[in-house]
Amino acid sequence: MSSGGRTDLDGRVAVVTGAGQGIGHEIARSLAAAGARIVVVDRNRDTGAAVADELAGLFIELDVTDSAAVRASVDTVLAELGRVDILVNNAGIVRNTPAESTSDEEWQAILHVNVDGVFWCCREFGRAMLDAGSGSIINIASMSGLVVNRPQPQAAYNTSKAAVVMLTKSLAAEWAGRGVRVNAIAPGYVATDLTLKGLSNDEWRTEWLRSTPMGRVAQPSEIAPAAVYLASDASSYVTGSVLVIDGGYTAW
Repeated sequence: MSSGGRTDLDGRVAVVTGAGQGIGHEIARSLAAAGARIVVVDRNRDTGAAVADELAGLFIELDVTDSAAVRASVDTVLAELGRVDILVNNAGIVRNTPAESTSDEEWQAILHVNVDGVFWCCREFGRAMLDAGSGSIINIASMSGLVVNRPQPQAAYNTSKAAVVMLTKSLAAEWAGRGVRVNAIAPGYVATDLTLKGLSNDEWRTEWLRSTPMGRVAQPSEIAPAAVYLASDASSYVTGSVLVIDGGYTAW
């Protein structure tokens, strides 16, 4: 059932990476509720296919760090659905390792998924959007790309999300005149599996909640409506923006 008005996404095709769980799952649900046809992209066949079934969408098993596979996925979407209008780059990983203990392999793995994977998807799906003369790309960054949240060590993750912010602005500037908008959402702490693990650490939980003016973590359903807004005509003059949804964390 469509939401109607300027957030109506009827007839549009939305690709969501990492849609098998957490924020990606809720974003896919919200885009579907607004009328979009959903392409669930995930490395995990079980969870990804289940979400695609739930939303009557298309499932593509994909490792976003494989640029050739990303390119092939665009061909699949165009062959199956004829178009691509919306891309949500949600797939990402985090490690909480002190900088001095971070191995080359860990550093590269985080940057490979969180930066390379986002760029490969932007580039390949962006080409299809540029050919069509329209599209909306939404990159899931983090407040950790804007500030250093504490007390957990995560230099690699913070760096990767800061790169996502600048990539978003750079692509927005390049593609604005060709009909493709590029924006980012920067969530604070959200009750996903990764965050819930962190909340089990008493020191981290105390500091996280103390540092958040609203005094709680978000639910994934509180992030998803922003994606509908940025995907839709309601945000037709919005590009190169980073929408921070952090319960006030970065205000202090």
